[in-house]
Amino acid sequence: MKLYPIEAGNFKLDGGAMFGVVPKSLWNKTNPADDNNMIDIAARCLLIEEGDKLILIDTGMGDKQSEKFFGYYYQWGDHSIDNSLKQHGFHRDDITDVFMTHLHFDHCGGSVQWNENRTGYEPAFKNARFWSNNDHWLWATQPNAREKASFLKENIIPMEQSGKLHFLEKEASKTLTTSEELGFGVFFADGHTDKQMIPHISYQGKTLVFMADLLPTVGHIPLPFVMGYDTRPLLSLNEKELFLNKAADEEFYLFLEHDAHNEIITLKHTEKGVRLDKTFTFNELFN
Repeated sequence: MKLYPIEAGNFKLDGGAMFGVVPKSLWNKTNPADDNNMIDIAARCLLIEEGDKLILIDTGMGDKQSEKFFGYYYQWGDHSIDNSLKQHGFHRDDITDVFMTHLHFDHCGGSVQWNENRTGYEPAFKNARFWSNNDHWLWATQPNAREKASFLKENIIPMEQSGKLHFLEKEASKTLTTSEELGFGVFFADGHTDKQMIPHISYQGKTLVFMADLLPTVGHIPLPFVMGYDTRPLLSLNEKELFLNKAADEEFYLFLEHDAHNEIITLKHTEKGVRLDKTFTFNELFN
C-alpha cells in the first residue's frame, strides 16, 4: 500500500461559522481571521494505492459552480486535484474508487463535472465507483432546510445516474465497520451530518485517520469548539470526546482535511483534557 495527500484547492470560510458559540478572541489564536472574518481552509484529500485499486477519499468542491457561488468561498492558492494527481504520476482516469466521507459540496463537488458541451453533468472520474452509505444518501437527497444549501443535486444525483454508486453499511454492533473491498475501517459519526464516515487506515505500522469534519482543524481540538455547521452539536461534542480520547490512548495519527497549515497531528492527555501533541507533514512522517 502507498498513500498520497491530494490537494483539491484551498478556500476560506467564516471563522464564526467554523467555531459556533466559541468567542473569536479564543479561536482567532489558532485560526487567525482576515479583515472579512474569513479563515484559511484546505480541501486535502487522500489517495490510497493498493494492488490494482486507486482509492480517492473526498474530492473537494470542484470547479463547475457559478462565479457567484465561488464568490462566497474566496478560493486561494494554485492547488487542484489534477495537478496534485499528476505530481504523483496519476490521472483522474486511473481512479478506481471515490470514497466520500459525506456529501456536503466541499467534500464531493469534485466528483461530478460538466459534460463536454455543458448541457448536463457526468462523473469526473469515469472509471471509478462512488461510495456513500444508504442512510447518508437519503439524508442528502431529502435534505432538511438547514443543510439544503450544502447538498447540491448536481453534485449528487449524477453519481446515482452513472450506475456506479455503492453503499457501505454500518455494522451495528461494532465501533468500526470494515470494508474488505476498500481495505480500511470506518467510524460513523452523526453530529456534523447523519452518518459521516471517518476512514481508519493501517499504514507503515501506524493508524492514520482521515478526519473530515469530525475534527476540521487543530483549533477544533477542545471539546466545546464545535462548528456552527453541525446539525447536532451536543452529539458532536460526545463523539469528539469518545474519539479524541481513543486517539490519544492508541496514538492515532490524524490526517486533517480542512487545516490549511497542519497536515497530520497526534494528541495527548493533559490536565485540561486531550490536546495537541505533535504536528507532522505527510512527507516527514512517511517518506
